[in-house]
Amino acid sequence: MSSSESFTTDLTWYGHATWRLRVAGKSIWIDPFLNDNPSCPVGVADVEACHAVLLTHGHFDHVANAAELVNRFAATLVANYEIVQWFSTKYGVTNGIGMNVGGRTSVAGVSVKMVPAIHSSSLPDGSYGGIASGFLVETGPTNVYIAGDTCVFSDMSRVATRIDLAILPIGDLFTMGPGDSIEAIQLLKPTQVVPSHYNTWPPIAQDVQKWARDVKSQTNALPITPTIGSPFLI
Repeated sequence: MSSSESFTTDLTWYGHATWRLRVAGKSIWIDPFLNDNPSCPVGVADVEACHAVLLTHGHFDHVANAAELVNRFAATLVANYEIVQWFSTKYGVTNGIGMNVGGRTSVAGVSVKMVPAIHSSSLPDGSYGGIASGFLVETGPTNVYIAGDTCVFSDMSRVATRIDLAILPIGDLFTMGPGDSIEAIQLLKPTQVVPSHYNTWPPIAQDVQKWARDVKSQTNALPITPTIGSPFLI
């Protein structure tokens, strides 16, 4: 395998806010919500590999299938401290890394930094879910910013000096909408941007093609509107 192949990175959207990031053959799942996700074409039983799971916060539509993936594949769970403790107590997860905003760890061969998000966080049984967050995943060649569920905030300009791809929510109502996402892109200055957390249910339905046109006309970022279930190189 050549050095360029060894660092191949691709991203797949599974609907809502569920993503799979593959880096050098390692699969990192972000906010896995598969079985009850009306946008997702696969179930958790169809997942073939998982080396790590990143959870941005504790809401059901972001953590629903995390325990099964972590336990079946002996993967590493990365989330805030409260969420990791909850999964340990409730599902017997033993290989978790509990973090807080500003912290950094290594998992599945990449560097992961927990960064701020502005959102609520409670767990499916009503337990306290710590604070919501985003992640900056640094693979070496590529920096991927996962905003999680958040509004736009001015300190987005300080998330990273270089962002190759940003995953931003655009659904509105529970997160920033398309208009505010444009401001977020202007602050973040990513090379590429993909939309997330939209069109799962009618309250967060959005015209993603209009969003892409607005990104092109109002920012310097390249918008990517992925097809659910189809990986693309980043």
